[in-house]
Amino acid sequence: MAKENQNSNSERIHQIKMTLIIGYALIIVAAIMIVSVFSVSKTTEIMEEKVSSMTAAINVQLKLNIENYLSKLETTGTLIFATPEVYEYDAVNPSEDGYESLNTEDIIGDKLMELCIMENYVDFGIVYSNNHYVGKLSNGTASLFGTELYAQLENIISRDRTEDGWATGCMGDYKRIYYVKRVNENAVFVASFYTTELENVFKLPEDMSDVTVRLIDEGNSIIYSSANDETGSLLSGDIAVRIQDLSSAALVDAEYLITVNTCGETMRVICSVPTYIILDELKVIQGSTTVIACFAAVLAVVMGILLSVKITDPVGTLVSDLDNKAKLDRLTGIYNKKSFEEVTEKTISELKSSKELGVLFVLDVDNFKGVNDNLGHSYGDKVLANIGTILKNTFRSCDYLGRIGGDEFAVYMKISGHEKNHCEKLIRSRCEELCAAFRSNYTGDDNTYKISASIGAAAAPEYGNGFAELYKCADKALYASKKKGKDTYTIYSGSEERAGDPDES
Repeated sequence: MAKENQNSNSERIHQIKMTLIIGYALIIVAAIMIVSVFSVSKTTEIMEEKVSSMTAAINVQLKLNIENYLSKLETTGTLIFATPEVYEYDAVNPSEDGYESLNTEDIIGDKLMELCIMENYVDFGIVYSNNHYVGKLSNGTASLFGTELYAQLENIISRDRTEDGWATGCMGDYKRIYYVKRVNENAVFVASFYTTELENVFKLPEDMSDVTVRLIDEGNSIIYSSANDETGSLLSGDIAVRIQDLSSAALVDAEYLITVNTCGETMRVICSVPTYIILDELKVIQGSTTVIACFAAVLAVVMGILLSVKITDPVGTLVSDLDNKAKLDRLTGIYNKKSFEEVTEKTISELKSSKELGVLFVLDVDNFKGVNDNLGHSYGDKVLANIGTILKNTFRSCDYLGRIGGDEFAVYMKISGHEKNHCEKLIRSRCEELCAAFRSNYTGDDNTYKISASIGAAAAPEYGNGFAELYKCADKALYASKKKGKDTYTIYSGSEERAGDPDES
């Protein structure tokens, strides 16, 4: 009996022991699974937010790219008016002498060829109300509009003030984008390019190859798509219903992450990517976490550490990379406009409780339009990238550098307590270094094309307790530098603006 009781007690102890082990194991597994699910859920939320922010920043950049591209063509069209024969000649006028007309058309044709020779335009010419034209007119355009050539082109003019306009999808053809501008009562200037040319405008980083970029018109017809086979078709309903009439937004749900921005007057740039693609890596991590949790009863602590490292490291790296891409200007490697304003605003707001001062430099590149016009936009991008290097070499690593416009840059420099006594001297020194760096910077294959910088500076908190207020003062100083002939700097003083000159220092 005693032996049976001993066996019974041993069995009970064993059962209790097993119950405790199993219970402990179940509790640990449940705890790990709960923590794992919470971690993955929170990481998913952070991931979606960061990817949405990065995609929105890239969408804004793409919007600026297409607007700059269209603006370049408008500017080129405006240059034809530099030749009086262009706007004075009327091919419809019966009183025009035939021989003189031929000579005039030769002059006009030469001017048009001079302006378009470096660009890949499909059409670049002047069309008269009798359908006669001078310059470059493709067979595709001539066939598309036929005898209604002038009338159809004239209908594209939609802006009364500038007497010009843009159109695509003309007669159902989405292969070309047309720009038309009034020349005189009986003539219009027309230029067009293939929509495939937008591939370079909407180029994305390699690690964002899953994002589809589309340019749509006011009727949701696709003008350009990185998917290639969508041009001319209507935007798919699942995306169209999400963006509706939104002009600027970032949306994310269970199916899509979408960003949209309006460009020009009637077009919108849309970036979209299926949500599952963004979260693929997280789903792999979630699956691994679930499997490991089932076997974590014995090695709960060790497995918890391994899971934490496995989840945190790749996600932290990915989030950090996305954060950097969203903050930096891709061309120059310095802060983009939004990020520069944010970090500067935060730093300026903290000046009251610190012993530091600050100064905002705003600089504009003189003659940069000439670089783009004479050397090409690709060369202009190289010049802008080099300017980023100049700023990094001129200022300290603790100063904030930003590109806040096409060829407009800004720097926020911190001035510590021991530097206050020679604050203005320090500002002048930096301005002179910048001007000197720009003066020694020549561009072009033969290094003969010179650019310079006009600079405005304003100190904080004396002239501003926030970025907008301080920028307004620095911009006024910059404008004063421009008025004085460029290639100089001005330090804002409140009641007056003092011009800087290297000879004065």
